[in-house]
Amino acid sequence: MRAIVLEEPRKLSRQDIAESSPPSPGQALVNVHRVGICGTDISGYLGKMPFFRYPVIPGHELGVEVVAVGDGVENVKPGDHCSVEPYLNDEASHSSRNGHPNCCERLEVLGVHRDGGMRPRFQLPARKLHVSKELSFDQLALVETLAIGCHAVDRSRARKGDRALLIGAGPIGLSVSEFARIAELDLTALDLNERRLEFCRRQMGIEKTVLAKGDDSDLERLEQITDGKWFSVVFDATGNHRSMSRAANFVGHAGSLVFVGITTREIAFPHPLIHRREMNLLASRNALPSDFPRIMQWIEQGKIDTGPWITHRTSIDRLIENFPAYTQMETGVVKAMVEIDQNES
Repeated sequence: MRAIVLEEPRKLSRQDIAESSPPSPGQALVNVHRVGICGTDISGYLGKMPFFRYPVIPGHELGVEVVAVGDGVENVKPGDHCSVEPYLNDEASHSSRNGHPNCCERLEVLGVHRDGGMRPRFQLPARKLHVSKELSFDQLALVETLAIGCHAVDRSRARKGDRALLIGAGPIGLSVSEFARIAELDLTALDLNERRLEFCRRQMGIEKTVLAKGDDSDLERLEQITDGKWFSVVFDATGNHRSMSRAANFVGHAGSLVFVGITTREIAFPHPLIHRREMNLLASRNALPSDFPRIMQWIEQGKIDTGPWITHRTSIDRLIENFPAYTQMETGVVKAMVEIDQNES
């Protein structure tokens, strides 16, 4: 069968690979129907993601159908439609045993550390599959990106009515905004791109937006917005080291700064600032297993509207020629969805 391989930064190719073997005990063989393109995939393509291993078959936002299961598998059966939790953790590790499988010491993420879903079929641990009888393959592929935002908001421990700032209105930032809305936070979005801010206002219902200039004027405007009290929680979803270094300036006393994005560069801020305000500095990595069924239920109930998310589509055959456009903000891409036709695999 044919798969998309990211050989090195900026070099995607279509390659013949071996067919998947029958699933071993505890494993499931799945047909891949949808693959979402996210910021991690784009960073890996641009060579800006520190965790990527090349070459790799990308793809970790997946809507799949179970084809077969190995011995001992009871949570899924052939024909089930599933979202994939792509974080392959060692269940015996210290972090996993203490409730943090998302940052396991030996974690391997599909499409990042090991081959992912940009291929017609593959097998993975059945425990990483979450079944829905109602969601479409598009919706199932969106669950993982939503889970990133869900976990970030949970990490912040923000309370209803808290004033919050979202820096970066790309796909990951927008996933944060969904759960900021559910948590009833008073949210302001800050971004360098007016088109993204328009999307926030029109499609995501974010009333307060600020077009960033990347200089001291941002500080002045946000100080005015908050009457000098700043924000109880700031989420930086840019993955940009300059933005991440400046983000502490926007956090109020006893507030929290949550780094949702990741950079290969160093970040720096003056210690007296964070010490004086007694800030909480938090990283948010991936999501927890419990986030997936919770999000799926909220989509099924209409609490989360996935309608606005998918702005671009491509077949897997045209992905290589279309992918560079997904790295450019000017195209207006929020979420590109790759469709895999099983009849052509």
